[in-house]
Amino acid sequence: MLTDRFDKALAYASKLHRDQRRKGTDVPYVAHLLGVASIALENGADEDQAIAALLHDAVEDQGGAPQLAVIRATFGDRVAEIVDHCTDSETEPKPPWRARKEAYLASLAHKPVASLQVSLADKTHNARAIVADLAVHGDALWQRFTGGKDGSLWYYEALAQAFRARIPGPATDRLAALVDEMRRLA
Repeated sequence: MLTDRFDKALAYASKLHRDQRRKGTDVPYVAHLLGVASIALENGADEDQAIAALLHDAVEDQGGAPQLAVIRATFGDRVAEIVDHCTDSETEPKPPWRARKEAYLASLAHKPVASLQVSLADKTHNARAIVADLAVHGDALWQRFTGGKDGSLWYYEALAQAFRARIPGPATDRLAALVDEMRRLA
């Protein structure tokens, strides 16, 4: 069951990201954080993982290493570790997109299962949004993404393959099915 820690993390995540919108939309960013937490919980996440799901973009988007220190002090070492493992860059400006994604993919082979499960929930929510938006916007959607159409398809296919290798099962199969649909619609 979830405790007051989860409530505190939800309020903190909402405060951190309240001025952000999903890339190329008017959707409040907190919708993504809620979606990732929901998927993680539906896939069997514990409270630390659910909290990390809410905070998974805090380091990358809201303050780098100092933000990770706040998360560690407030929510504990395990939550901070999972958030750190879900972060592909904590510096501004971010390294080049392709190099950052290649490094993240390579890192998946060495991350703990608990972190992979939160990352899988994040990538599943992103893939679900891409598929839904492709059905509405078609190829114009790819203009939102630094990697464009080819880079984005490469990345999600590589993610599905990496997760299949490390944490096979129904949750990974759902991501793979979304990636297949993404490719079909593209």
